[in-house]
Amino acid sequence: MRTLRLVVPALVVCAALAACGGTGGPATPGGPSATTGQPAPASPTTPESPTTPESPTTPAPPLKSPGGPTVPPPVGGAELTGTITAGVEPNCVLLDGYLLVGGPRDVLTPGATVTVTGRVEKGTMTTCQQGTPFVVESANRR
Repeated sequence: MRTLRLVVPALVVCAALAACGGTGGPATPGGPSATTGQPAPASPTTPESPTTPESPTTPAPPLKSPGGPTVPPPVGGAELTGTITAGVEPNCVLLDGYLLVGGPRDVLTPGATVTVTGRVEKGTMTTCQQGTPFVVESANRR
């Protein structure tokens, strides 16, 4: 009886998956169509057809990949001066609300007064969970 309780739901799931197991695409030209079982009519692009569809005169614009900037950010965009504070996560340091990414870690220590040069990278993902990412190109103690 216990086996029957396990087998029946498994069969229902298999039947449901088999019903959804089609390719989801259109029927192939010359092959049976998905709804009638009859051969599909020849498409205008097959060799048997005397006419061909018109090709567009202007090419489609290339697709942009998701994420990432389309123009690289400028080098050395900003300079910050102040006292470094420790972040809530290990090895995370902040300066005036900016999360300092990269740079010399012997200079960028909590409590140090520094001047850093770099650029803001708002799209950068970090594990520090706070601050706006600021990529450090150079850092000096004051």
